Amino acid sequence: MENLLLRITVNPEANHGKPSIRNTRYTIESTLKYIAGGDNIEDLLRDFSDLDRSDILVCIAYEMDGVK
Repeated sequence: MENLLLRITVNPEANHGKPSIRNTRYTIESTLKYIAGGDNIEDLLRDFSDLDRSDILVCIAYEMDGVK
């Protein structure tokens, strides 16, 4: 799990300091909103080709484990 959590970055200069995936424009929050809205992992992988399955799984784990 710790290795996966290394994918989460917080940069005060990007995304208003919100936790992001690998210092990209994709925030944990926005990724989880897609999932809450009914998208599944396959949908996200198709729509955001620069993400991989582990990126999405770490967002879910981050939220479920309360690692904030």
